[in-house]
Amino acid sequence: MHFLKNLFKPKYSPIQTQLTITSANGFHLRPIAKFAHETKQFKATITLIAHNQEVSATQVPQILSLSLEKNETFILKLIGEEAQKANEHLSNFFIQLMQNDVEIKAIEQECDNYEADAIQGITISKGIGIGTLTNYVKYKTHYALNDSLSLEKALEQTAQDLERLYEANKQKEEAKIFLAQKALLESELFQKNFEYIDEEIKKLEGTKFESRIADYHDLKKRIESYMGINTEYKLPNEDIDSIIVVDELLPSEVEKLSLIPAVKGVILRKGSSNSHASILLRSFKIPSIICHEKITSTGEYYSSILDANAGQFIDVPTEADFKKAEQKALTYKTTEKESYQNRFESTKTKAGKTIKILANITDINSAKEAKEQGANGIGLLRTEFLFTETKPTIEEQTQAYKTIFELFDEITIRTLDIGGDKSLPYINIEKEDNPFLGIRGIRFSLQEQTLFKEQLLAIFQAHNHKKIKIMFPMVSTPEEFNHAKTIAHEVAKKHNIQIDNIQFGIMLEVPSVIFALKEFDQMVDFYSIGTNDLTQYLFAIERTHPTLHIDVTSPIIMNALKTIIEQIKKPISICGELAGVEEATQQLITMGYTTLSVSSKLIPSLKERIRNV
Repeated sequence: MHFLKNLFKPKYSPIQTQLTITSANGFHLRPIAKFAHETKQFKATITLIAHNQEVSATQVPQILSLSLEKNETFILKLIGEEAQKANEHLSNFFIQLMQNDVEIKAIEQECDNYEADAIQGITISKGIGIGTLTNYVKYKTHYALNDSLSLEKALEQTAQDLERLYEANKQKEEAKIFLAQKALLESELFQKNFEYIDEEIKKLEGTKFESRIADYHDLKKRIESYMGINTEYKLPNEDIDSIIVVDELLPSEVEKLSLIPAVKGVILRKGSSNSHASILLRSFKIPSIICHEKITSTGEYYSSILDANAGQFIDVPTEADFKKAEQKALTYKTTEKESYQNRFESTKTKAGKTIKILANITDINSAKEAKEQGANGIGLLRTEFLFTETKPTIEEQTQAYKTIFELFDEITIRTLDIGGDKSLPYINIEKEDNPFLGIRGIRFSLQEQTLFKEQLLAIFQAHNHKKIKIMFPMVSTPEEFNHAKTIAHEVAKKHNIQIDNIQFGIMLEVPSVIFALKEFDQMVDFYSIGTNDLTQYLFAIERTHPTLHIDVTSPIIMNALKTIIEQIKKPISICGELAGVEEATQQLITMGYTTLSVSSKLIPSLKERIRNV
């Protein structure tokens, strides 16, 4: 009897962890695709439980059907040989996904008035379009079954198409859309149950993620085209400037519209500003709004105005309205063009003060994008990208750093910032009740000195006598900085590497540093303020907290920044989110900050804004 009990006893007990959606965008397709991919590496059965449903963690459509929004929770359930290992890694990976999933904020609309009646919509992509209102409808479906592929081959070709699209656009954030679609394509729904796609679509109807239905339709359309079924949407006349009105667009259709010069704007009757079609409309700079009011072309050829800057559609404008729109369009295009054309120019305020604009980068591709966008250098090179999956060799690190260093003359590289909400799968970090107040940043490096020394050696080997700044994260005391710098010099001496042209500084993000600035000023070569963490610790509110929020331009933060710059003599920059916030630019420059580091996409517009300060 005892033998029978053991025979039917489960080999592994299930492990369960509750996780919370903290991203304002919810748990949507792109992070789901990454999460599902991550789960496949473990020897364990992994599921998600929410809304009285249990779904496979490897199946993108199943997770998407849960429609998990901000502040909702789910249970991560794991059973198997590597369940414990998977639980720790995936829990941390999910938290990082949520933190990195930047909220797509509503575009601030201009207030404007036209003489004729205007219909108000929601801005997707700014710009002014003048053209004939044109219905964008299905033109025809034709069948070429003699020249068709099997479902299996059609799936392969579609996957290759998405991979090519990603490779062609991978320096853009929008490229992740194609990877997410590829992950959706690789799910059982498409690989084994193609006929059930319409049922899966119904599960998303009426949810926050209804806009993702377009991705299902898009993939279905791509696959069917290889199976000989082609559905075409067409403009009645591509020689006439047009403002397209349509219920919704598929991502692949946005790309086609971007190639038609006659398309001057788009009005969607359905959708959301964070749908993949909307993201691509912004990427291609097509003036666009969402308008739920009934707008339909009468078929008459007269011009209308789409003022996406104000979120307005003027069906029958007056002559004065046309003149106003044309002037606005000219001003907007000129500003955009000048910003981009002048992106490599030095940046001076009207008073003649030079402001240096650097880039925050995360890997080699983002470094190349920063170069193209006109960055004067790298103000923050996050090195975590090399460490997330497996432990990199010193040679791998050296080559990666060397590739980036060759692009710029000024580079600030941050040593590994692990801990808090970031972990490594190959190093055991004991769970802490308050990880943001525990072993993270420089504390982690001083604890894991082998990893720290290897990274320092790789940086030294890659710098090739260039002036490189090495920045230690989360330093809270002078002793921590001195300890880290001593280790750096020991590594250089052991390997007989000259580092006279390497400077050492800190990320100023822990409030305790503010009260020891005189002491720090005697030992550091530079500072860079990480306003994200500094704000988090000043207010004692976690950055990813689901309900508590902080105004990043709060007078408290501004006073702290003013206090810092008034007390120091060493060079200082700002590399946190605040550096790119429009409302803060004037204040930061007035305080005396002359070096700002932001994400690459913000560089041309930030430079132009500073020229007008």
